[in-house]
Amino acid sequence: MPSKTIENYIKQIYALQQQTPGKFVHMGRLAELMKVVPGTATSMMKALSDANLVDYEPRAGVKLTDSGRQLALHVLRRHRLVELLLVQMLGLDWSEVHDEAEEIEHVVSDKLLDAIDRVLGRPVSDPHGDPIPSVGGQLPAQKNMNLADCPLRRGMKIVRVLDQHQSFLHFARQAGLLPGKAVVVEARDPHADAINLRIQKGKKSHSAVISFSVAEKFLVEA
Repeated sequence: MPSKTIENYIKQIYALQQQTPGKFVHMGRLAELMKVVPGTATSMMKALSDANLVDYEPRAGVKLTDSGRQLALHVLRRHRLVELLLVQMLGLDWSEVHDEAEEIEHVVSDKLLDAIDRVLGRPVSDPHGDPIPSVGGQLPAQKNMNLADCPLRRGMKIVRVLDQHQSFLHFARQAGLLPGKAVVVEARDPHADAINLRIQKGKKSHSAVISFSVAEKFLVEA
């Protein structure tokens, strides 16, 4: 099995590639996020290249091979199922589970992971709405609309929260902007950087105003 360090590198490269699909990840950025000196990151990329997990080019950077992508998705599957287990079965707050899952994801066996998946009802997303890869490494269809560009005055449902820093998740909970919640964008004012929302809570609703940069962090569907 790959070590914890290898899995963390692979997962980080995958995340960076999602931001710039098809492009190489710059080594300086990777080293910064992994909190190592560039030489350490370069040595690791050479080893991962020998293992056919990455394509490494000294001047261009690095990107995952098909094998590397499958490993990344397998680690993400473990991480997101563990997060859901911690929230649904153990009652941890959704803002607290990321760090716990970061540790547990490296030691969960495939047999235990399948049991977790079964107990949770074969879910397709974690507590934040992130899609859970299948056993075969397939991802459910992604939702691309967000609160900054979805239709006005039309009922929408929040399906994913992209910013998972603890402080932002606290804000999202306090505002009622949680996956599964109904919301209507009533108006947008680019000059004031303001988006007026109507958020449904049971039979009641309340209004809220958020900025465009905040609205972009919530994916929705009709």
